[in-house]
Amino acid sequence: MDLEKLQQKLEHRRPSILGSEHFLKYAILIPIVQKEDKLHLLFEVRASTMRRQPGEVCFPGGRIEEGDKNEQEAAIRETAEELGISSNKITNVQPLDYFVSPFGMIIYPYVGFIEEAEIFPNQEEVERVFTVPLSYLLHNPPKTFEMNYEVKPADDFPYHLIPGGENYNFRQRPLSEYFYEYNSDVIWGLTGRVLKHFIDVIQKD
Repeated sequence: MDLEKLQQKLEHRRPSILGSEHFLKYAILIPIVQKEDKLHLLFEVRASTMRRQPGEVCFPGGRIEEGDKNEQEAAIRETAEELGISSNKITNVQPLDYFVSPFGMIIYPYVGFIEEAEIFPNQEEVERVFTVPLSYLLHNPPKTFEMNYEVKPADDFPYHLIPGGENYNFRQRPLSEYFYEYNSDVIWGLTGRVLKHFIDVIQKD
């Protein structure tokens, strides 16, 4: 390969996240609703029959599909499907920072307002919905606990090819977990992380 051909290969590339083609990509929405003249955030409790994370609190959302024009459209589509509302009832949708999960996922969160609409949750995915006043979340920060993600090589890992062999000092990755409690519901995990990010954004001067 000559220099000219090499330059042609590189000059029109748009940088992305290395290996992102192998990541699962999801879009979620933080739904804001108005109740008694106050702003509330709407949450779902996942159906107990769900294969992944049954009974946990989450925001509406799901995997980005080939037919979706972009991540925002996926978030709106999934929210409409899960809450049983028309997509045109979801307005003023704005993006938050996306999140690269250590478990091979990229999450694209959005915030949107749900205009007055009767909600009919999809019972196959959603056991129930509930709302939390925004004012409560602004004045009640989460409890924070630390976790460590450790490298655990497979049994056939070639230790003989790296300096130090089996004594190689693999790094641990600390990760904060945020827990919000409201009545009998606990918001944590990815949902807690996205929620804290949203609260931090709107509280920033």
